Parts: sequence; structure tokens; C-alpha cells
Amino acid sequence: MKHVIMAAAVAATALVSACNNGTPKANLKTEVDSLSYEMGLASSNNFKAIMTQQYGVDSAYVDEFLKGVRDGALSADDKKKSAYYAGIQIGQEISQRMVRGMEMQIFDGDSTQHLSVKNVVAGFAAGVQEINTVEVNGKVLTPMEAYESATKRMDAIRSSVLEKKYGDVKAAGEKFLAENAKKDGVKQLQDGVQYRVITEGKGEIPADTSRVLIRYEGRLTDGKVFDSTDKTNNGKAIEMVPSRSIKGFGAALTHMPVGSTWEIYIPAEMAYGNQGTPEIPPYSVLIFKVTVDGIAK
Repeated sequence: MKHVIMAAAVAATALVSACNNGTPKANLKTEVDSLSYEMGLASSNNFKAIMTQQYGVDSAYVDEFLKGVRDGALSADDKKKSAYYAGIQIGQEISQRMVRGMEMQIFDGDSTQHLSVKNVVAGFAAGVQEINTVEVNGKVLTPMEAYESATKRMDAIRSSVLEKKYGDVKAAGEKFLAENAKKDGVKQLQDGVQYRVITEGKGEIPADTSRVLIRYEGRLTDGKVFDSTDKTNNGKAIEMVPSRSIKGFGAALTHMPVGSTWEIYIPAEMAYGNQGTPEIPPYSVLIFKVTVDGIAK
């Protein structure tokens, strides 16, 4: 019952008593009137923080916000107004969530780079009205074709941005692998994964779907350790399935007999590529020292 009341209370926020902002004043004549007011008041708990953090409303414009709440809530029976306010809500979602979120992803947090909100809205409107006649690269696209094209274009732009930003990391990794390949004892698997045998095991070789018990340390080419079983599992072996790990790591595991210790050198495209992690910059070559202790049955 509590959840039903609180859900309904969101829609009743416009009944909050207000000071000179145009929202309705409380008029409590019946039990239902009192319930309605209480629901609105209850729903306002901590809403000012939600208003600014979740909806991006400047706290200096609370009165304008409440006018919008009033107009939206009281337009429920007016189909024309309801459609308009629904459009306002969708437009804000497009601008504040979709566009800004995509900008952060595509431009890697560069606040000086922006998508065109006007063109986003133009494309959205053309699709909703089914009147799109604009050619992109010489072709009028359907919404599904536009999705596929936008995904490819976004990846290409993001790759270009990241290559420019992390070009030195990429170049350093390529140089490292080229020089490392010439060292004594270094061999190469498919797709450029290199390895050096420290201890040659005599046991079973894991399959792609095996539950392999391993101990490892992962570091960057500058020597920085980003992960290890010493750090995360008190030095004890963990279970890993080759097919569920990064490609280069999985490729090496399926060539390592139980009892082996190898040092593995993984190109960026067989690791995290241009994505990176909080600990690993995009385009990083990864180096792992791995011991295979066994295969779980």
C-alpha cells in the first residue's frame, strides 16, 4: 500500500502549497482533499536534491519548475496539452541524457566537443512523422539504417579522438612489441600475442571452456601493476574460463600445460583496445606473468 501511495504522490506534487509561483493553494475540505495534500507533501521529501541532480534543474528556478509541474499535472485531461508536455519531457531527455551522455562517450569527456542538438531533434521529428527525405552520404535512411550508420560513425569518431589523445600510448605499445619479438625465448601465437616460457609444465592443456586455476600478475609496459592474485586473492589461485577472458589472455591459456609459468605480451587489440579501464589507458599493451595450477573438474 505504501508503494501505491508514493507512486501516486508523484503525480500529485502540483498540489503543494506555493508562494507566488502560480501553483494551486491547498483547499482542504474533505478527507480526500487532506489525503491529496499529504501525498503531495510526502512526495516532496528530498525532491529538491533529486530535481537538481537527476533532472538538471538549476535550484535558482524552483518557481519555474513548479509552474511546469502544475501545468503538466493539470493538463492530464487535455490531450493537446498532454501531448505538448510529453514532448517537452522527451526533448529534455534527448538533450540532457542522450546527447550529453553520448558526447561524454564519443569525445572521451572533452567538454569542448558537442553534438548538434538541433540536428538530433530534426532527425527525431522526421522519423516520428515518417517524412524523412534528408540524404546522408547519398542515401535516405530508415530509422534502423540510421541506427546502424550512427553506430559505425560514432565508433569511427571515437577511435579518431582516442587515437589522437592516446597516440603516444599506442605508438609505445607497437614499438615495445616489435622490439620484444626479437628477444631470445620470445615466441608468438595467433593475432600477435607473444609469450616467453619461464617454467614448462607437463600437465593437461586447457580447452577454451575449461575452468582453469591460475595465479597471475598484470602490468603495463612501464612496469605499473594493475592487477594480481596477490592483491585480489591473497596469492591463491582463481578460476578463469579462457573464452570469458580478454582474447589474448584466453589464447595463451589454451596453449599452456598445467604446471606452466609464462610471461604473456598482449597487443591492445587482443586486450581492451580503445576502451581501456580505470587502471588501463586505451591502446595499452598488457604483460601478464601467469602460472596454471590446474583445471577444475
